[in-house]
Amino acid sequence: MIGAWWAQQKQVTAQELAQDKLRRQELYREFIQDASKTYAHALQNDKPDVSALVEIYTKISRMRILSSPKVVESADQVARAIVDAYLAPNVGVSEMRDLMDKGRLDPLRVFSEACRAEFVGRFAPIEAAGGRHMEAWLHRSQISNQQS
Repeated sequence: MIGAWWAQQKQVTAQELAQDKLRRQELYREFIQDASKTYAHALQNDKPDVSALVEIYTKISRMRILSSPKVVESADQVARAIVDAYLAPNVGVSEMRDLMDKGRLDPLRVFSEACRAEFVGRFAPIEAAGGRHMEAWLHRSQISNQQS
């Protein structure tokens, strides 16, 4: 009886974690796409695309619920970089090289690295665990979730 319950709990937990991973991947993918387009627009225009900025901040708000503080902080930095780009003079093709050399052409790099670190830290134990190690990991995970 307890064995069947434990097996069911393991299956439910694994499914929840898989759904959580997919939900985060989709959110981060959408954020990267939207932020990239909006940053490109900001480099070439003085007038902000307000609806695009609202979409970015909407995604950041969703991240505040689902993501680690480092991911949220780096997403905020991306939004600030976009607003700063709108406030700066427009950038032509000749100035792009200078931005590349200064590392300012890729404001999403830190965000991407934070997302990768979050996935490695949260989901790698599941993928690496096998057999009895999975049971121990799930038990520690449940205890950790109860304490949070």
